[in-house]
This record gives sequence, structure tokens and C-alpha cells, in this order.
Amino acid sequence: MRDPSSMMPNLANTLLALPFMPTDSFPTYLTQWQPGVTPLSTTPVVLSVIAGYLATIFTIRYLLKDKQAYVLNTWFRAHNIVLSVGSGLLLALMAEEIGPLVWKHGFRWAICDSAAWTPRMEFYYIINYYIKYVELIDTVFLALKKKPLAFLHVFHHAATALLCYNQLNGKTSVSWTVITLNLAVHVVMYYYYYGTAGGRRFWWKRHVTTMQITQFIIDLCIVYYATFQLFAFRDRAKYPWLPSVRADCAGTKDAAIFGCGLLSSYLFLFIEFFIRTYIIKGNKSARSASGAAKHSAKKVANGVSNGHAYANGNGVAKKADL
Repeated sequence: MRDPSSMMPNLANTLLALPFMPTDSFPTYLTQWQPGVTPLSTTPVVLSVIAGYLATIFTIRYLLKDKQAYVLNTWFRAHNIVLSVGSGLLLALMAEEIGPLVWKHGFRWAICDSAAWTPRMEFYYIINYYIKYVELIDTVFLALKKKPLAFLHVFHHAATALLCYNQLNGKTSVSWTVITLNLAVHVVMYYYYYGTAGGRRFWWKRHVTTMQITQFIIDLCIVYYATFQLFAFRDRAKYPWLPSVRADCAGTKDAAIFGCGLLSSYLFLFIEFFIRTYIIKGNKSARSASGAAKHSAKKVANGVSNGHAYANGNGVAKKADL
């Protein structure tokens, strides 16, 4: 069978060939991860930015406490459509790079071999990392519009930037699986936000959360496997009870543990959000609607309520108020 890379145009090279792309002026510290040189590549700087993000959103909320909310629909829609399209483009670029490697070497090689961390994939990981800081603007919009700042939203945005930073330092080859799934979800999610800000209603609202939960389940299956391979190979002498594995899995132990822990917390938080939003509240709404319907039916059966005559149940319109 033919290599799939030979059956599709090279999107990356096509983009680089565009006349307005400054390919000759890209500094290496933007295309290669160089801790201390690449922007936002040291722990103090990253933590300072995240602290600044938290301070900004809570300061905005405090300052607007007794003031009217901003509308900002045009800016909000522009922000979301840019993130939706940008996520789709980066997803296509990453798929174009990693797809042939999976095809040629197999899935395990692509998530565990250090050679799967190609220079181009590293560049894409850096772009994805910077996008996480752009996504922090989501919360700024919420604060300016005086919307509730849910713990899940704030924690997820801040922690994901830290996760991407951690994985770039750890050079975990499995990163592409988590990132591509996340990009796919974000294509849909940010389009949803774009549409609803324009007044559209989507029947599949709850399925966005279902997609996110599914994403984390798949993430954890793959990341737990890769982490097990890493520890079973490197610590076989230390933990002889571990099953033997044939090869190592690229990345540092710290990055593997941090990734497993944070993704596990995401899964728990999103499941809790789904249950609280769509099951508990849904059941309460259904009971309220049922109670209102029974009360209305009782009023119709009695024929009179608060001095007003009602229909008799045979299609007769409500009489004029007395």
C-alpha cells in the first residue's frame, strides 16, 4: 500500500511558500525549544504569567462589581472563530507530519520513540503552547461580561498552559496524541461559542462536554500506557515485580507523572460538571416542568383560577378576563 503522505499535498510547505510568510526571518528560538531563550520557557516566567492571568480576571470582576457588563459580542466572536480555524489548521499540520510516521513505524513507535519528536513536531508543539496563552483571553471575556468564573474553567485554562510547558521540557513523544485530540475538540467547541455569541442555538450543546470527557478517557489510556512503559523499562531493577517491556518510552519521569495526574484531574472535573449540569439540573428541570403541567391541568379541570375562567379542555379559547 502507498504511504498516505504521498497521496496528499504538503500543507506545511504550501503555507511556507506563501509570499507573506517570513520564513527567512524565523529565529531558531521560535522554531526550536530552547529553555531560557525561547519566550515563556522558564518556570518563573510561566508561573508569573499564570499569576498575572488570575490577578487580571479577579481584578476585573472586582472592578465591575457595581457596574454594567460589557457586551463585546463582535470581539468575542472574532476571538472564537480565530481559535476554531487556528486549531483546525494546526491539527491538519500535525496530522500531516505524524501520520506517515504512524503508517511507517506503527502507533507504539510514534508515541514512545524519541525519533517521533521531530523538529517540525517540536515547532508545532511550541505553536500549540502559545495558543494556550491566547485561550486565557476566554476568561477575560467572561470577566468583562460579568459571567460566572467557574473553578473548572479557570483551573483548566491555567493548568493546560503549564502542562504544555512541562511536556516541552520533558520531550514526551506521546504529546501529539493529547494535543491532536484537544485540537479536534477545540475546533468544535470554539465554533460553538462563536455561533452562540451570534444568537444561534445548537442542539448538540451537551455533546461538546461529552467530546471533552471522551478525549480525556482516550488521553489517559494512551498516556498511562506510555508511562507504564517508561517506568517498567527504566526501573526494572528497582521494581523487579514490574512486567518486562521491550523498549523505553521517551520523556522524563517528572513530565510523565505530571501529565498523568493533571489529565486525571481533568477527567474527574469534567465528569462532575456533566453530572451536575446535565443530569442533576436536567432532572430538576424535568420535575419542575412536570409539576407546572400538573398544576396547570388542575386549574383547567377546576375551570376557575384567580377569578379567570379557562378552557374546558375541548379546544375552547380562554375567556376574557372579568
